Amino acid sequence: MATIFEGLSSKLQETFQRLRGKGKLTEDDVKEAMREVRLALLEADVNFKVVKEFVEKVRERAVGHEVLQSLTPGQQVIKIVNEELTELMGGSQSRIAQAAKPPTVVMIVGLQGAGKTTTAGKLANLLKKQHRYPLLVACDIYRPAAIKQLQVLGEQVKTQVFSLGDQVSPVEIAKQAIEHAKLHGFDYVLIDTAGRLHIDEALMDELKRMKEAVEPDEILLVVDAMTGQDAVNVAEHFHRELGITGTILTKLDGDTRGGAALSIRSVTGTPIKFAALGEKLDALEPFHPDRMASRILGMGDVLTLIEKAQATVDQAKAEEASKKLVSGEFTLEDFLEQMQQIKKMGPLQDLLAMLPGLGNHKALKNVNIDDKQIGRIEAIIRSMTPEERRQPKLINASRRRRIAAGSGTSVQEVNRLLNQFAEMQKMMKQLPGLAKRMGKKKGKKGFGGFRFPF
Repeated sequence: MATIFEGLSSKLQETFQRLRGKGKLTEDDVKEAMREVRLALLEADVNFKVVKEFVEKVRERAVGHEVLQSLTPGQQVIKIVNEELTELMGGSQSRIAQAAKPPTVVMIVGLQGAGKTTTAGKLANLLKKQHRYPLLVACDIYRPAAIKQLQVLGEQVKTQVFSLGDQVSPVEIAKQAIEHAKLHGFDYVLIDTAGRLHIDEALMDELKRMKEAVEPDEILLVVDAMTGQDAVNVAEHFHRELGITGTILTKLDGDTRGGAALSIRSVTGTPIKFAALGEKLDALEPFHPDRMASRILGMGDVLTLIEKAQATVDQAKAEEASKKLVSGEFTLEDFLEQMQQIKKMGPLQDLLAMLPGLGNHKALKNVNIDDKQIGRIEAIIRSMTPEERRQPKLINASRRRRIAAGSGTSVQEVNRLLNQFAEMQKMMKQLPGLAKRMGKKKGKKGFGGFRFPF
């Protein structure tokens, strides 16, 4: 989720960096900082009324005695902004509804192109991971191939799709789907409704009739975050007409200013429940306002990083690799396996952005990491024989040429990987004593200047 708030995050962090450098803050310092915060939020396409209220709340708290008389006034202001930003986005995580008596009925609504059908598939996938039993319902009978698209998604997430074709009314399909769910023990019914290119009365009337017929526990509005203020207007209209219970923001990984995410909750009074961060079916996450606020302010998002690791990394293999690393028995085979596990967690640049202090994109500019380079390292290791992976010392000049040719890389890249790996092994053998020495050398960064070969 780093990309969407990149501009806002960068500007806010620059503002607060200046505050941190001051031993004492005056009211004028706070006013100047709030002016910059206001501009940063407006540039990020946050709703004007929302910005005005937000800045006023922060300013009132920031000119109070606790901040101006504090030993760390800059940090106090950042703490206030973090708390108010969290509150602006909903305060705490809002979970999906769960009916007292199954199935829980969820209507997924929104304009055409917002990503409703894909989001329905992603939500089914997420619920399955939580040991739920969802039924997908194809109620978009107007868009060509919409039913087929949902069926393909259903196959991919191994979830049943209920369809009566495109000749039965969506309201009737939804009603029959719920009966089907009750008979077959489904605990969630996810209704993929039809969208339009623009909000129109016919669309709303159909959705209102469906709401009346199926009495949903949730009406989730899917909103394209890249549409900025339009997304807020759409949310406001749907809420007024239909009474939505929450939103799902899609395309949060897009190159956008992020204002929609900060405005929708305030404007509609309904929470953001999920955020989609890519095209893959597992690219849907519960929305955590506190974690998002931390990431915007460059404080990282370690909890999400830990959850990603727990969900994707094989703990037993990770522990085994850790022991091998310390004992000096860690091979290129182990290295390849660990790289593959990390890749499952998502792009490395995004993972680094979750670490405190690295949320600001500028901090990552000099970190030479991209997934293509990792792919080349993977190709190099795969071009080695099992024996070569276990004993890199066997790799002489002719073997290096063969590995380079087999991996589509150069001998220099093979050499660089082998040299860096040898350096890492040497370093890990010295680790117990090195940790003590590192504590004494405060000015030194990293482990003796070691960098991974990507």
